[in-house]
Amino acid sequence: MDLTYTEEEEVFRARLREWLELSLPKLPARPDPLDWPGRRAYDTTWQRMLYDAGYADVHWDASPTQRLIFLEETERAGAPYVGANFVGLLHAGPTIAAEGTAGQRERWLPPVLRGDEIWCQGFSEPDAGSDLASLRTKAVRDGDAYVVTGSKIWTSHAEVADWCELLVRTDPDAPRHRGISWLAMPMDTPGVTVRPLRTLAGSAEFAEVFLDEVRVPVANRVGEENDGWRVTMVTLSFERGTAFVGEVVACRRTLGELAAAARANGTWDDPVLRRRLGRLGADFCALWRLIQWNVSESQQTGGVPGIGGSVFKLRYSHARQELYEAAAEVLGPDAFDLDRQWAADRLSSLSYTIAAGTSQIQRNIVAERILGLPKGR
Repeated sequence: MDLTYTEEEEVFRARLREWLELSLPKLPARPDPLDWPGRRAYDTTWQRMLYDAGYADVHWDASPTQRLIFLEETERAGAPYVGANFVGLLHAGPTIAAEGTAGQRERWLPPVLRGDEIWCQGFSEPDAGSDLASLRTKAVRDGDAYVVTGSKIWTSHAEVADWCELLVRTDPDAPRHRGISWLAMPMDTPGVTVRPLRTLAGSAEFAEVFLDEVRVPVANRVGEENDGWRVTMVTLSFERGTAFVGEVVACRRTLGELAAAARANGTWDDPVLRRRLGRLGADFCALWRLIQWNVSESQQTGGVPGIGGSVFKLRYSHARQELYEAAAEVLGPDAFDLDRQWAADRLSSLSYTIAAGTSQIQRNIVAERILGLPKGR
């Protein structure tokens, strides 16, 4: 595959860099990381700036390569990440763009692009663990609505969200992968209760969500009834295939800062540490090439990332953890100071082998769908 950029793509990169240089100084001060309403306002302000400049739809209407360039350049410039708008822009939005009706795309995509509405992800359940297909939240058809009862956990940004991409069981008698539907649920619907969950770092970007006979219009179903597992695989292909692009750029930058800190405090003299940092440099370089490969493949297959995203997600999750373990070695006692960004990022890195599909699940996908090995028992 051709992993080089065309002249047109390099022009896009240059224009974006120029716009970022002019626009970033106009942003207000960043809010306290624990102030999620403030973070929502900050993140949606940035999204509106992107919308007004014509960059908001890069996640959907641009080519996969332009999307890659956008994420690379905004991260390098220190621009805000999508933050509270993460699920809408990188999960639900692309899924609706790929699987939704014309009316659904017209209703839900523009508000996400403008930063007017925030989405959360209602997939995981307390009793399902990594086995997403064993979800129990049920949706019973009642006229032109589904009556939904159950609960979700680790629901990203639920406390500030307007909508939820929700997986429900619409046919309890069907094989478990075939009785699931994908719904868009308004978070202000009667019967929805949100209970924030605190992380090790004290933040609350996740929540439990309890659903007590919540009525969701049938018109809010994306895809056919009981076809939600296939629609979900589209969502997860975006989540595992391209959603972490900016983070790889950030990790490469952090690695450079870590090497500089090691030289400054003398830990660079340890040859074992130097080899460790060198291997991490090679890992992130290879991961960047894998991203380019996946994007190139996506560009040839209609814009939806393939199962190569699982290979990327598996290795990236562990490389990120190894990066911050190395950071702890360089920082010494300061590694326990949560006021240092590296320390907070280290705690965050612990979740990456679980979030967006555990490493065990990714290994199963790679084994069965890429290597052709038999299913585990």
